[in-house]
Amino acid sequence: SQVSLEEESQNPPAVGHWKALMPSKGDKEEAESGCQDAGGVGEPQSTEQLNVSRLRSSSVEIREKGSEFLRDELHKAQKELKLKDKECERLSKVREQLEQELEELTASLFEEAHKMVREANTKQAAAEKQLREARGKIDMLQAEVTALKTLVITSTPSSPNRELHPQLQSPSKGGFRKGHGRNKSTSSAVLPEPASRECKEVDSILFAEFQAWKESPTLDKSCSFLDRIYREDVGPCLDFTKQEVSAGEAGTALECHLSRIQPCFPLFSQLSELVRVAVEQNTLTIEPVASQTVPVGKVAAEECGGPKKCALSGLPRTCKHRIMLGDSGNYYYISPSCRARITAVCNFFTYIRYIQQGLVRQDVELMYWEVMRLRREMSLAKLGFYPSEM
Repeated sequence: SQVSLEEESQNPPAVGHWKALMPSKGDKEEAESGCQDAGGVGEPQSTEQLNVSRLRSSSVEIREKGSEFLRDELHKAQKELKLKDKECERLSKVREQLEQELEELTASLFEEAHKMVREANTKQAAAEKQLREARGKIDMLQAEVTALKTLVITSTPSSPNRELHPQLQSPSKGGFRKGHGRNKSTSSAVLPEPASRECKEVDSILFAEFQAWKESPTLDKSCSFLDRIYREDVGPCLDFTKQEVSAGEAGTALECHLSRIQPCFPLFSQLSELVRVAVEQNTLTIEPVASQTVPVGKVAAEECGGPKKCALSGLPRTCKHRIMLGDSGNYYYISPSCRARITAVCNFFTYIRYIQQGLVRQDVELMYWEVMRLRREMSLAKLGFYPSEM
């Protein structure tokens, strides 16, 4: 007992527990009573232990079922989460695709709008150009109608105006009087005034060529109608004596033609050819010498003829008019005879342009005789006959 006490003194008890060194009297009695009652109390204690073990097994079973249920719920939640992730990914792809389509649609709409604006601007510019051209033609036609009305107002079938019909003048007076030999105009057409005491007979070949041209009027000189007139009238009428011009004059005169009329126009060195092309393209200008002065910096008057020298014939003549080819600003002084020849050709081209544009709506035979009258004026002009006022 002393050895055990020493061991216990060396090993102190754990905290919270009290162990007696010597058993007390009461303890002995309890122990004895416990031993005495061991036989009667053993059976209830075994029942309680059985119940405790059952409770423990049921709690373990419940815990296992609970954990299994939680695992199932976790798996279901994970599956739902994966499905939601896939759905989010699909929706994000759909959103990106819609955004891309929206950007492409917006870009195409802007491009289409810009294209429509460009087309509208182009059409507007073309319409404005056509309007300006139409107004210019209207002004020109109104001026010509006014001039024709002024010429024919004093002429009647019973009392014709001799200034309008030079063939009615007496032989003693000779020459031409003031005024241009224009025909009477009614409504929108130019009617040829039949000459008194003059017999006319239609040439079948010329009339057939004119009828063929009238079916499809064109300014192309390859057709038989214009080809004949070019060979017989226009060419000889514009074939002037002075052919050659300097390279500087030709380049300056053709500068406007190259940009406005024919981009592939060849460089001519003949002044008569330049004049012919300007007449065909309706870009030749004739103006009186007294109306304007030669611009500073342009070609001097003596280099292109002058008031006392014709630039086309090269002869010393009093030049009351000058011509300009296109917008070159290069002037050529011309004599009255040259002016009459150029004017006759211009009158012919003006009339056939009117026919081509549908402004002359009369019988084919009347148009034919007007063309023949204009051809006669060209023939007279190339032979040297011209009115004295020129």
